[in-house]
Amino acid sequence: MRSLSTGQSAVNRATEDHEPKFLQAVGMFFDEAAKHSNASLETLKHIKSTDSVLSVTFPMEKDGKTVMIKGYRSQHSRHRLPCKGGIRFASEVDLQEVEALSALMTYKCAVVDVPFGGGKGGIMINPKDWTDAELERITRRFTLELCQKNFIGPGVDVPAPDVGTGPREMGWIADTYRNFNPQDVNGAACVTGKALSLGGVRGRTEATGLGVYYGVREFLSFPEVQKKINHHGKIQDSTVIIQGFGNVGYWAAKFFESNGARVVGIVEHDVAAYNPAGLNIEHLSQWRKENGSFRGFPDAKIVDSPMDLLEAECDVLIPAALERQIGLRNAHKIRAKMIGEAANGPVTPGADAVLRKNGAVIVPDLLLNAGGVCVSYFEWAKNLSHLRFGRMNKRWDERSKEQLLNLVEGNAGRPLSEVERRQMIHGAEEHELVYSGLEDTMIVACNETRQTANAKNIDYRTAAMANSINKIAASLAGSGSIFTHA
Repeated sequence: MRSLSTGQSAVNRATEDHEPKFLQAVGMFFDEAAKHSNASLETLKHIKSTDSVLSVTFPMEKDGKTVMIKGYRSQHSRHRLPCKGGIRFASEVDLQEVEALSALMTYKCAVVDVPFGGGKGGIMINPKDWTDAELERITRRFTLELCQKNFIGPGVDVPAPDVGTGPREMGWIADTYRNFNPQDVNGAACVTGKALSLGGVRGRTEATGLGVYYGVREFLSFPEVQKKINHHGKIQDSTVIIQGFGNVGYWAAKFFESNGARVVGIVEHDVAAYNPAGLNIEHLSQWRKENGSFRGFPDAKIVDSPMDLLEAECDVLIPAALERQIGLRNAHKIRAKMIGEAANGPVTPGADAVLRKNGAVIVPDLLLNAGGVCVSYFEWAKNLSHLRFGRMNKRWDERSKEQLLNLVEGNAGRPLSEVERRQMIHGAEEHELVYSGLEDTMIVACNETRQTANAKNIDYRTAAMANSINKIAASLAGSGSIFTHA
């Protein structure tokens, strides 16, 4: 299950009362980027508005009483189909949040060239208050509502995991859809983030965290970034602090650690763990699983005011929790050289301006956390092809490499060891192809963002959003607008 901690108390501490809500913030970032786009005013209005919203209420029995459950699904843009976006289970879910997240999904898909429109859904419950059987009934009932209103389908709208949901819930959704659409041979593609046994793809679980790593690595490699933040440009020996230790934060930490970075701090909702020499991520994760908290972990200093650790000195700060975690109340205290937005909307517009004024580089959410939707695209494509990646070509590639290797050995006059031969002729497995596709996607998108930022002398968030707007505008212009013009 994808869990992103850091609750409302942290949000209140970070933001001023007058700062914009999430939907307004997304709109403000859009408006700023629109000034640097090539789209007309009418096209910008079209892109910014939400196409469709579904709001449902249904009864559910709990402890002998009837509880009314509220659910939403927003389809922000259908310029490309299907719409794509997660379904979250959280008591804070509301229509404004769902619309904002669906808009962000539209821009996110465009910036990394994933051919989807943006969608998002949510059910206003705290999953901890419900049993597994009750959660299954809620999930299946919500899926029924989506089926009845044509808000789900491989070519219509494809949900995915989000806060409070995971492969289990996606499996329930897929099964419910299949029962109501038994004739749909592509029914497995109605949802992504499924377990492997139900048509999932290897590499999906760690995709968002891996994308965060690739994105930060790319931006650190840019000479202008190195000069601005006075950094050596390598992941190795960089210090990293991560807020949130759910799926995204955990995997981001794992990839940073395995590539030589020192993850010196992990911030959770109750406490934070800090070790300037670097935390052992697997040991810390295992400790929390066994004890329910970082408290008592022997190889770190436990910080009782976790938000204070966001203000510690480090090379890279990764907010991987909820939105609005860095606002006007704490932005001026942030000492990180680079902020990588692994969560959606963790920095408010006012805080964004403060951080950039103080010399920090911000890698924006619509680019940095796009790894999840990118690999969801791969899973969707796999389900439509009904074929595992690598199945048709792995052995052929290995035999071709082996023949070439035999020629090389003959000319060199020295046979390779068996280990060397296996390494050189190894054909790509599915997860390796997924990693390769994600890495290429992030490299291309990061460089496109860099080029626009340098050409127009704007920040990376504005550049990424402007690129996204231009791509959506081109799609709309190419397809035309039926029934719009006289």
